[in-house]
Amino acid sequence: MALKNTINLNNLTQQELNCVKEIASSHLTMSEKLNFYANQMQDPQFKQMFSQSATDAKTTATNLINSL
Repeated sequence: MALKNTINLNNLTQQELNCVKEIASSHLTMSEKLNFYANQMQDPQFKQMFSQSATDAKTTATNLINSL
């Protein structure tokens, strides 16, 4: 499941903003790893599952970054 839209982060403290940045960074890393795993899969269902999860993680990261 991905964060489908940007969110209002205007009223966050600096510590909270740093946490959101860390979460976005973690989602980008997760996306890269899931794409790597998808490329290793032979089974089409597993390949699709990992690819979709990678896309969702990337979407979430992008929307968090765009919300900052």
